[in-house]
Amino acid sequence: MNWINNVVRPRIRSILGNKRETPENLWVKDPESGEMVFYRDLEANQWVVPNSGYHMKIKGTDRLQTFFDGGKYETVPLPSVGTDPLKFRDQKRYVDRLRDARAKTGMDDAVIVAVGKLFGLDVTAAVQDFDFIGGSLGMAVGSAIVTGLDTAARRKTPFVLFSASGGARMQEGILSLMQMPRTTVAVARLREAGLPFIVVFTNPTTGGVTASYAMLGDVHLAEPGALICFAGPRVIEQTIREKLPKGFQRSEYLYAHGMVDMVVHRHNLRSTIGSLVSILTRAPAPADLTALIPASTLPVRDIAIAAEGDDDLVTAPPAAAHAE
Repeated sequence: MNWINNVVRPRIRSILGNKRETPENLWVKDPESGEMVFYRDLEANQWVVPNSGYHMKIKGTDRLQTFFDGGKYETVPLPSVGTDPLKFRDQKRYVDRLRDARAKTGMDDAVIVAVGKLFGLDVTAAVQDFDFIGGSLGMAVGSAIVTGLDTAARRKTPFVLFSASGGARMQEGILSLMQMPRTTVAVARLREAGLPFIVVFTNPTTGGVTASYAMLGDVHLAEPGALICFAGPRVIEQTIREKLPKGFQRSEYLYAHGMVDMVVHRHNLRSTIGSLVSILTRAPAPADLTALIPASTLPVRDIAIAAEGDDDLVTAPPAAAHAE
């Protein structure tokens, strides 16, 4: 009998209550450099690795707290949709996947819609959370995006979307694909109301989301290094049997080829969007907002919006040309 293992250690564990001395997530590995970063430092830096600048995924609630003034916002009630309409099952039942995702994230589905103030200006925002089944587009997500767009139109506010998705949700089949034209119609209604639609691409934004509402914004921003595409680079390489250029389908590549208007560091998103909102709505910008716009931000390409019944254009101030 090994009395140390069988008697002493169980006794010590019972006294300590079987608590771990350190949490499992105390250190987080940087996917780009392999550096180990202290969890609290990463959280305090908005989930941007301090040394490499790598933008890690961020929870939807954390995104909204750093976006709105004082971290204060009001969530918009979202319509309920049918659960598992196709009775789908792969390695596990779809209802079980939904239950697990809800327990993991505390969300009903992959999108949060909220209203609040951005530098004193009323804004409606929606965030896709990649932790909820890859932020995939299904009936619930489609309904949430439509609700967000209609809420912005009703409240006469700009609509800001932070997109993050792996594409359409296969467990809902054609019903998930129907959300593409449905959300497109909602975007058209917002545009008819003369209200701006600003899209922020985060890593990754792919599939049916990119093929629909995410590419219909008046201004497209992107976080550095974000994958933005319909089909991923691996699928394309296997299809055309050629090596793709370095950085293909990343935000910087799309900016260089005119698909993205600005590439903005996460720390600068709030001030950049605030400036765009004040320009596009002709609202007076707060005095402290101009000083927050970083000189290193890549310039917007020809932002212009015509006021209803007015031929004059409101344009962004000229910026230095970007070196292609």
